[in-house]
Amino acid sequence: MEREELFRKISIENEKKIVLLVLDGLGGLPVDGKTELETARTPNLDLLAAESELGLSHPIAPGITPGSGPAHLSLFGYDPLKYEIGRGILEALGVGIEVGAKSVAVRGNFATLENGLITDRRAGRISTAKNREIIAYLHEKIKKIEDVEIGLYSGEEHRFVLLLTGEALSDQLSDADPEATGRPILYTRAKGKAAAKTARIINNFIDRLTAELTDFYPANTCLLRGFAKYPAIPSLGELFKLKAAAIAVYPMYKGLAQLVGMDILETGRTIEDQLDTLKKHYAEYNFFFVHIKKTDSYGEDGNFAGKVSVIEEFDRWLPEILELTPDVLVVSGDHSTPALLKAHSWHPNPVLLKASFQRQTLNSRVKFSEKNCVSGILGTFYAMDVLPMMMANALKFKKYGA
Repeated sequence: MEREELFRKISIENEKKIVLLVLDGLGGLPVDGKTELETARTPNLDLLAAESELGLSHPIAPGITPGSGPAHLSLFGYDPLKYEIGRGILEALGVGIEVGAKSVAVRGNFATLENGLITDRRAGRISTAKNREIIAYLHEKIKKIEDVEIGLYSGEEHRFVLLLTGEALSDQLSDADPEATGRPILYTRAKGKAAAKTARIINNFIDRLTAELTDFYPANTCLLRGFAKYPAIPSLGELFKLKAAAIAVYPMYKGLAQLVGMDILETGRTIEDQLDTLKKHYAEYNFFFVHIKKTDSYGEDGNFAGKVSVIEEFDRWLPEILELTPDVLVVSGDHSTPALLKAHSWHPNPVLLKASFQRQTLNSRVKFSEKNCVSGILGTFYAMDVLPMMMANALKFKKYGA
């Protein structure tokens, strides 16, 4: 019996509330002896940790650095090796694009090109307003390549979505992203004959966009990755009988939540806004996914102090979540993003689980940190087991077998 068949068989409905709080890229590496989480002043998280179960989770497998898509899928209880979902579809759904059977969605970054080399993969994190200005300009300049319609949609800051719509398109393409600065533009390659046409269209698009953006420095070229058609994936309602909602700011995370059947609750841009949304809708759902993005953004920028400040801000708002008295609460990350590396990493995520039926050892001196999670009662496990553990603690699983 596969995991999904098991979940369908033993899941039951009840009124117990589950809240999954994801501080994107939470895990870190020591700078001057401490990680970002160890450096942050987190009195509320530390009090919670003292009466919770702690552990570490691997998003994919030990030593594997995950993207945000598979890392979140894993947290939602799905096998990320079974469901390989391109980031393009997640970004597209997140900004409200309908992706049909003849379409391929692509996640784009505006980037900076100088003397033939990529010098900034995020174009200085241009403002979302500037992004919209550029997209409006490009919309008039690049409408069609060969017989393929070109759709362009703004995301947050430097991100955008490219949607190709036409006949005989394929998502079997390599990323057009060198994934490092100091390198030239990288064009996509078809992974088979059926993708040759799509690769040609994509590479033509990169050249045309770059030619059009000569006056838009630092956003004067693009990086493209996550080529994807609409996938088939069972919903959280089907697998776990959950009525689930997502509270997220960035389109990609809204898209992923929508893909697994969550309702998307519109919210403001601050942590305070997101928690107000949680409180407003708390009676309507029994599972909430709350996504905090800036921990990851600062990690990718190498901004250690900035990442610390977001963790501390989250900690100040934590008591308002605890006042809702969820039956099961998990605080974790989707992956680690150490400021030291300026990138996602393979290091396991710190996990805190608070529930009525947990095993716990009260220790008033516990700090919620990677170091203390290493010796936590949960041990080190796969992130796709987080949701089943939450389900069990919410008494949403019946016994398996006689």
